[in-house]
Amino acid sequence: MTEAAHRPEGLVRAVRAAGISDERLLQAVRATPRAAFVPTGHVTRAYHDVPIPIGHGQVTTQPSLSAIMLEGLDLSGDEHVLEIGTGLGFQTALLARLAADVVTIEMWPDIAHQARRNLARQGIRNIELRIGDGSGGVPDRAPYDAVIVSAAFPEVPAPLAEQLRCGGRLVQPVGPGGREQVVSFVRTATGLERRRVLTPAHFVRLQGRYGFLS
Repeated sequence: MTEAAHRPEGLVRAVRAAGISDERLLQAVRATPRAAFVPTGHVTRAYHDVPIPIGHGQVTTQPSLSAIMLEGLDLSGDEHVLEIGTGLGFQTALLARLAADVVTIEMWPDIAHQARRNLARQGIRNIELRIGDGSGGVPDRAPYDAVIVSAAFPEVPAPLAEQLRCGGRLVQPVGPGGREQVVSFVRTATGLERRRVLTPAHFVRLQGRYGFLS
């Protein structure tokens, strides 16, 4: 294993190159060892800015893309956040450093159990991990100040919009799965308002009752 494979600083450079200048976000990337959140066979690629397969046809979000999405949430540190799609917990760990607390939901039990172990080993406590259909959100912990969706659907599922407080922000890849625009939204008194396109991207499909039926 090369020395670079042990260092988060390579990811910090990739995140900066993607246009991120928020020092809180850069420090979160620096302080979160991605090698602790990837399958054992992929540790040598942990600090490369690439997605990594985690089973069930799922992949981790590319770190620079995660950073773009997180920046789109405009987090100040006091927020109650909902994450749809825990994966192995790297983005969850970043959120936990940037917000007051995080509710995260993962549909695949084995992936969720590994994420729980990964987060616990890093001493990250301000998260609540659920297993289930993320397309319906986690209504019993709503309302949320921010919602981040790590899978694609042509529109924002109604339950996710409903669980966002007025003034709250939501970031989701919008599209059919495989060819998307990552879009930021804000909840207003009249509903969800599209703010701007953050970046083009490729995501797996959002599965579930309010997503694509598998």
